[in-house]
Amino acid sequence: MARWSLFVVAFLAFLAPCSFSGGQQGGEPPPSASRPDRTTGVTQVLSIGGATIEVEIAAGSLDVQPSQILSWIERAARAVTIYYGRFAVQRVRVRVVTDSGQDDSIHGTTWGNVGGFQGVTRMRLGRHVTERDLADDWTMTHEFVHMAFSSLPDNQSWMEERLATYVEPIARAQAGQLPVRQVWADTILGMSQGQPKRGDLGLDQTRSWGRTYWGGAMFCLVADVEIRRKTENRKGLQDALRAIVASGGTIDKEWPLLKVLDIGDKATGTTVLVDMYNQWKDKPTTVDLENLWVQLGIRRSGTDGVELAPRAPLSTIRDAITTRP
Repeated sequence: MARWSLFVVAFLAFLAPCSFSGGQQGGEPPPSASRPDRTTGVTQVLSIGGATIEVEIAAGSLDVQPSQILSWIERAARAVTIYYGRFAVQRVRVRVVTDSGQDDSIHGTTWGNVGGFQGVTRMRLGRHVTERDLADDWTMTHEFVHMAFSSLPDNQSWMEERLATYVEPIARAQAGQLPVRQVWADTILGMSQGQPKRGDLGLDQTRSWGRTYWGGAMFCLVADVEIRRKTENRKGLQDALRAIVASGGTIDKEWPLLKVLDIGDKATGTTVLVDMYNQWKDKPTTVDLENLWVQLGIRRSGTDGVELAPRAPLSTIRDAITTRP
């Protein structure tokens, strides 16, 4: 489940739960409020990006070994550390439990400020998940990205999800874990699902899956491009998000959204994030995606591939987005 395309197919097929940071998904209680899972005795502490990550693997029959699970978590943590320049929070807990209902599924949920940990993630693995599934997985990185933004009210959960959906593949590309072409191929495949449909009331008032995930990711992409245009490619969304983390606007906080966005804007010397939010929050905003792909130099190739044009008007912006700082 490494790519957005697989996520889209799987989600539309059976509406599997993904993750909402700082809250509950589908009524699922945070770990401190649920019955404790029995553990195999496999508990290890990882130190990555300035964070202490306590990993606990619950009892259950899995085809993968604990060492393979730990490597999977470590890869995700390193990708997020590269993107943000550090791991977002310092005390983290990851609990891995068996999901008997899905043989090869990987699902996650993340909360903030639980049991003395700034971020807590529960990952549910199907019994027959393989080492290859873990190597290709996007979900663990997605959950760690959630820790890098303040918890928000339900009507603004799209903002949290947009970060995870947008940042996850870019972080993995910057870490050398995902081909850059795949990032853009999956972006083209999924992004159109975020366009407003009839009756749309803006991102704060429209709770459809497409608008929450892909509408938010579209906001993120447009903001990234616009920041880079205004700063002549010296700054991007990555700089804004790093500043938010450095200021403490992480999952264990409940800061007003405009405060968080203003921190990001100050870091880039623009007003892109606040201006866009005020425009997109309560009215539908359609993006000319086909023109954006042309400007970025992203051309569809074959069934699900892309070619990256080297001399497109915004090709340097496209390349900067996926290049490790």
